[in-house]
Amino acid sequence: MAPAVDGRAARWQNHREERRRELIKAARKAVHALGGDASMEDIAAAAGTSKPVFYRYFGDKAGLQQAMGEMVLAQMQRRMKEAVAIAVTAREGLFAMVSAYLQMAESSPNVYAFVTRLPHSEAGQQDALAASGALGHFFESISAMMAAPMREHLGADAATLIDYWPTAAIGMVRSAGELWLSSPDSPGKPDQQAMAAHITDWLCTGIATGGAVARNQQ
Repeated sequence: MAPAVDGRAARWQNHREERRRELIKAARKAVHALGGDASMEDIAAAAGTSKPVFYRYFGDKAGLQQAMGEMVLAQMQRRMKEAVAIAVTAREGLFAMVSAYLQMAESSPNVYAFVTRLPHSEAGQQDALAASGALGHFFESISAMMAAPMREHLGADAATLIDYWPTAAIGMVRSAGELWLSSPDSPGKPDQQAMAAHITDWLCTGIATGGAVARNQQ
């Protein structure tokens, strides 16, 4: 016989979960407006509540970063899957994933910075994503997503390389994407679509152009 469910406890748990989601959404809006270095006090004030409330639900700023990051990255992952679903070729699939990643980061650089970096006082540690098992799982999932089109692109003979390539690719996509995101606007800065195309080219064929490869082979 199944144990009786405590209705009051269930309602309280549902209330806490709903309240937690509301606080994450409010914090995300605050960080979008205030910047990636926003303090817990500033976030709480912008959200119309007190700092102790955020500490009660998230423990500390790192806990809030992780909770917000899980929400942001879940949305990013869904966007990537939707983009890949309509791609025709393996290369188009990679471009779709890179483009979706850049779009989400560009839509709110402040939120992206908040969920991917530890506070300056902890700069010597790993960043928030690398230190979090839950958020680290996101990158494992994205690696698996990237491996599928790359298997098609490279062929069966390169199957053993697939275990290594997605990890390296994720590092390059993230590093190049964050540098692009933080670079000031200028005539030479590529737009989002162009940057996604460049990164896709680097993933598939490397940085050398066909002409450069031909010259090097002479």
